[in-house]
Amino acid sequence: MRKIYIFDTTLRDGEQSPGVNLNTKEKVEIALQLEKLGVDRMEAGFPAASPGDLAAVNAVARAVKNATIIGLSRSREQDIDAVREALKGAEDPCIHLFLATSPIHRKHKLRMEKEQVLETAERAIRYAKQYFSKIEFSPEDAGRTELDFLCQVTDMAIRAGATVVNIPDTVGYLNPLEYGNIFKTLKENVPNIETIQLSAHCHDDLGMATANALSAILNGADQIEGTINGIGERAGNTAIEEIALALETRSDYFGAKTSLNLKEIAKTSRLVSKLTGMVIPGNKAIVGANAFAHESGIHQDGMLKEKTTYEIISPDTIGLRESKLVLGKHSGRHAFREKLIDLGYELEEESINAAFAKFKDLADRKKNVTDEDIRAMLEEKLTDTPEVFTLETIQVNYGNQSTPSASVRIRKAEGDVREEAAIGNGSVDAIYNAIDKVTEETVELEDYSIKSVSQGKDALGEVHVVLKQDEVSAQGRGLSTDILEASARAYIDALNRLIEKRKAPGRRDKMSLI
Repeated sequence: MRKIYIFDTTLRDGEQSPGVNLNTKEKVEIALQLEKLGVDRMEAGFPAASPGDLAAVNAVARAVKNATIIGLSRSREQDIDAVREALKGAEDPCIHLFLATSPIHRKHKLRMEKEQVLETAERAIRYAKQYFSKIEFSPEDAGRTELDFLCQVTDMAIRAGATVVNIPDTVGYLNPLEYGNIFKTLKENVPNIETIQLSAHCHDDLGMATANALSAILNGADQIEGTINGIGERAGNTAIEEIALALETRSDYFGAKTSLNLKEIAKTSRLVSKLTGMVIPGNKAIVGANAFAHESGIHQDGMLKEKTTYEIISPDTIGLRESKLVLGKHSGRHAFREKLIDLGYELEEESINAAFAKFKDLADRKKNVTDEDIRAMLEEKLTDTPEVFTLETIQVNYGNQSTPSASVRIRKAEGDVREEAAIGNGSVDAIYNAIDKVTEETVELEDYSIKSVSQGKDALGEVHVVLKQDEVSAQGRGLSTDILEASARAYIDALNRLIEKRKAPGRRDKMSLI
């Protein structure tokens, strides 16, 4: 069975999703979970973008021991030097160089002729070869590059010292037949093509990223690049979980598999969704809430008789477990501990005690605590962002014939406690106006979203906000059975992050890359 290498770019291309901005601690947390998932290669970021991004890539490089850590670089010596600095301490470093090759990019972006593109890319690869034994090169917008020129570029990259050549469909333009044909053509026409690996990097603008990646595998691709939950620039990237399960389920057809630990997929998906604030659609393949749900009476009847009638993948394959153990306010520590084990959490005694205290507090507010409630409670991590402001109390007055008002009491880092009240167009607006008065911060609310963590009228609600101040933006999250309290906590979390980012030595500018 041929092995397909998995190149995860959740921390780089995934973070380019609008509204997503991960701090260093969050990047490391995701990276360590990706390591548990078993990805072969991990693109940690774009070090030349800012000092902050360089530091984050370095933190990931030092934390992860069982995957190749990759830094992205334009074909410029200063970018390559930034990657060298960022990957100090990495067990297995790799640099990912790129340069656009398509006619539209050559003319309008680079203002280069073909010969200049070849010379620039070759010079960058040879410079990087002095410092890296592993080099991946990507001809950006390869999907719209002339096939004969793409063969020239690939031949040049091999001779210059690249170990992987990636073929990005940067704008999601191609269909599976076209994309697969590129790999077939390269395999048949480029000398010494067998000495390197070919990689597929697809975008989902026309909804064909997974299909294109699978077509590439059928035509000789050795590596697939993608993200968890398919997040990324514009419509996103190839979803790694979809590739892994397609190969696992249809190994008879593809004759290839990944080496991922599939039971970590659900947990990885939830973590990425939580930390990025990007909600997973219910109908999302593999990891959506409805992926293993059956409502049709005919389907239900078939499932009761034989699960494989309507289920080609078992929930257990990706780490989901069904449990009949119902937890509530009368449940004891032993039942709670068993539930944690059943959900796949291994905690120290001190952490179990802290989690149990949070659980009892939640159980007092809910009749039944679901598995999703517990997961959300456990995965609500404290960030390394200093808490300049901490919410102590909140009071809201609302009536459909009166103006909503709210008062908040907030403790500042130095210990001062201040209370303010305000009115607004709605309850959330009133809360945010009151917080603005206490904190004396002027911000713009760029995004506000609510999702239910579990089901029922007393479900836990998670609020995600994005605040902007001048050119700096930050996201925040809040969790509570009361959506107004969750809204206040999310706003204050974002404020704290925003204040911390103002102090940062450099701000990361997102760039539309491969």
